[in-house]
Amino acid sequence: MASSAAVVSAKTPEVQAPAPLPAGLEWASYACVAPLLLGLAGVGLLPEYAARDLVQRGTLAWGGALLAFTGAVHWGLALAGRLPRAAAVVAALAPAVCAAAAVTIGGQRGLALLVVGFGLFWLYEHRVLGAQLPPAYLSLRRQLSVAICVLLAVTMIISDANGLS
Repeated sequence: MASSAAVVSAKTPEVQAPAPLPAGLEWASYACVAPLLLGLAGVGLLPEYAARDLVQRGTLAWGGALLAFTGAVHWGLALAGRLPRAAAVVAALAPAVCAAAAVTIGGQRGLALLVVGFGLFWLYEHRVLGAQLPPAYLSLRRQLSVAICVLLAVTMIISDANGLS
């Protein structure tokens, strides 16, 4: 049996597991989604229209900040020489432009634009840059993108049900 194991290991290249992200950074990333959860709760549970509207605007602003931050990560990677500069400029600016447009539009349409922005940026990272980005980062971004998109989409639906634009 030992000889067959040696043959398998000799023929099979050793695959190194990706380096995990530091636990503190991972928890901080997930904590950034908490305001969106609070925003969903506020839009759905607050009794007064003015309070629900304020919470919806805050949720929209926080979602926009998170989307712009994803572009900032790519700007940092470009500055560090990890990404081609021309692609990094577009990748760094597009989320911020989308976020600014969403906040300007406001309401349910702004929330929908953020969902589209997060979804498209996730596709870009995974399809175009997947080989250049660390697997641990891509995994974390996938989980965060899904959570953010779901929370923003449900907030949009609850906003409609509670009379917000």
